[in-house]
Amino acid sequence: METQAAVQQRIADRGEATTADLANLGLSRAMLFRALSALIDQGLVVRVRRGLYQDAARRGDTDPWVQAMQRYPQGVLCLLSALAFHQITTQAPRVVWLALPKSAWRKPQDYPPLKIVHFSGDAYAAGIESHAQVGGSVRVYSMAKTVADCFKLRNRIGLDVAIEALREGWQRRCFTLEELHAMAHICRVQAVIRPYVEALVA
Repeated sequence: METQAAVQQRIADRGEATTADLANLGLSRAMLFRALSALIDQGLVVRVRRGLYQDAARRGDTDPWVQAMQRYPQGVLCLLSALAFHQITTQAPRVVWLALPKSAWRKPQDYPPLKIVHFSGDAYAAGIESHAQVGGSVRVYSMAKTVADCFKLRNRIGLDVAIEALREGWQRRCFTLEELHAMAHICRVQAVIRPYVEALVA
């Protein structure tokens, strides 16, 4: 129990700790992992990914979007997560949809569960907004960029989702036609999106 208490206290003090950090407690590898396993079973510690553990009490203070940003500083909320952030969609994605530059390396991790999309050039850089959230800040694509992305990746998320995003975003005045056309041009979906826009504003 003293071993568990020492491990828990070290993680609580730092918010999260790696096995390398915890090894400085002077425990054997077997003792350390027995303590971690017990703390996880008791719900006191959460395994974020291999070799990284977080105080369970801190997890409630930081939402999955912020945690995804902490793991991937270049990441941008996109597609279903961006729609949820802008409170446009009726869907509640169970994973975080995150855009990364094409050259970015994806790190293995268990939490939060991610769907990674790689963009390049202006398709990655355009329309990024930054918003403060509990526990940190998140980068998210603007509503106009998100709609364009939804049409670009309609085969992946569903055309119905893209149409709903366009309709709801327009009705709530989340973007102008000029903003939408600019993002559609960047995402190369002008021809795809045009008939839906024309029907909407007719």
